[in-house]
Amino acid sequence: MDSYQTPLSSRYASKEMSQLFSAANRFGTWRKLWLNLAIAEKELGLPISDLAIEQMKANLVLDEAQMKVAAEEERKRRHDVMAHVHTFGTVAPEAAGIIHLGATSCYVTDNADLIFLRDGMDILIPKLAIVIDRLAKFADQYKDLPTLGFTHFQPAQLVTVGKRATLWLQELLWDLRNFQRARDDLGFRGVKGTTGTQGSFLALFDGDHDKVEELDERVTELSGFSYAYPVTGQTYSRRIDGDVLAPLALFGATVHKMATDIRLLANLKEVEEPFEKDQIGSSAMAYKRNPMRSERLCSLARHLGPLFQNTLMTASTQWFERTLDDSANRRVTLPEAFLTADILLTTLQNVCEGLVVYPKVIERRIMQELPFMATENIIMAIVKAGGDRQECHEKIRVLSHQAGAVVKEQGGDNDLIERVKADAYFEPIWNQLDALLDPSTFVGRAPQQVTKFLTKFVNPAIAPYADAIKNAQAAQLSV
Repeated sequence: MDSYQTPLSSRYASKEMSQLFSAANRFGTWRKLWLNLAIAEKELGLPISDLAIEQMKANLVLDEAQMKVAAEEERKRRHDVMAHVHTFGTVAPEAAGIIHLGATSCYVTDNADLIFLRDGMDILIPKLAIVIDRLAKFADQYKDLPTLGFTHFQPAQLVTVGKRATLWLQELLWDLRNFQRARDDLGFRGVKGTTGTQGSFLALFDGDHDKVEELDERVTELSGFSYAYPVTGQTYSRRIDGDVLAPLALFGATVHKMATDIRLLANLKEVEEPFEKDQIGSSAMAYKRNPMRSERLCSLARHLGPLFQNTLMTASTQWFERTLDDSANRRVTLPEAFLTADILLTTLQNVCEGLVVYPKVIERRIMQELPFMATENIIMAIVKAGGDRQECHEKIRVLSHQAGAVVKEQGGDNDLIERVKADAYFEPIWNQLDALLDPSTFVGRAPQQVTKFLTKFVNPAIAPYADAIKNAQAAQLSV
């Protein structure tokens, strides 16, 4: 309580994402990488004993005492990697002399970061699929419900509630695609040495180039990657961080747009995010139902987007084979990006699972605008009944302006249809007015578009994550 903790981990993020970027997991991953290196070096003929390998395998997880030893070593040595090399050797004494053999610090730091980027995406991708599934169900449920469309946040032609949701869904599908691409494209730094030449390993294997290449490939395989970057400096190119954070930043933009739409709809009282029975909207105004989840989404999405800028600036300022001004920045930027994306997904899932629609409010707003939109239909009906198009146009124009004045100047309801019903000129079509004003005839192909979009694009995209979606549904039902 007496020192700062980031709210990303202490308040919002999931346990699995917080654990991924924890100190214990970072240093434990270093130990796995040292183990993989030792296994591969032993397989290729270096004199490393079975006992050394066994002791390393038995001590991959750091306990509190080991963490304290490592912290003390780092205070003395001013080098975190060497502190952990020494600490690992205290519990694996048979391996103490061969831990980190031939490697540079970036063997563990950079390869570990690539593992975290990969595993972070493996956490995010199923969560995004779950969000898409929830929103798809909402879109399908309300695909036929007409609602007033807006351009420039001014009344426009009708859409449906479900069709509007597909606009959000399509961007989330693009995010899913981008996440998958970034994850699948990730490679491993591998075993490259201090400046990327593999010179130290060439010396270890007495100039045998084939064995050095085999070592690189074997450690890459043991670490769960399909390939290693063919060339590196001391570090892997910092452009890779940008390849991963760009999709996260774009996802933040998707979330911000969607959450903003929900906030605006909440103001219109048409659609709201879930509101708990005992939730308090305002400490002073007891009646308020503030869209606090959507506001949180906007707030954190604005934090996520600019983190990508760090990767651009860091990648562009690396000198030759490496410099160290990337390190502190990346220690902050990479975990924060994943923690923030994780929070956005968790919150967005909650919102999508509890969206509340108010059809009567939506209908009332439609009927404030629909009479104006129906004027062309009225003109066509009069012409079909034998009337003159230009004469009808003038009469409906006059009545429309009168009704508009009632709405804008007097604050009244749109009474255009009542005026039409009171004018004998329109008597031939009075019995058609209800049909002419049926909102479902103004939504075009919106319902059909929703059905096709869900069937052809959404369902196939999330099919690989059926188990995660099923488990999430079971967890929701158990709450």
